[in-house]
Amino acid sequence: MPIIEMHLMAGRTVEQKRRVAHAVSQAAAQALDVDINTVRILITEHGVDEFSVAGVTVGERNEARQAGNALT
Repeated sequence: MPIIEMHLMAGRTVEQKRRVAHAVSQAAAQALDVDINTVRILITEHGVDEFSVAGVTVGERNEARQAGNALT
């Protein structure tokens, strides 16, 4: 039974999450040659201050972008 963890930034619609779950389930079932009913997907959503790259949160990057500053 494949179990797939998916981490997304908060803000996606229910429809978007349903579409990605469906597409990923189909792809995993086909690639692994398993029944799609055995595929499990766990979606965890993260806010802009709960995800960072190189020590800078997405929230900080968004604030810098709005202020016209670029963060790497």
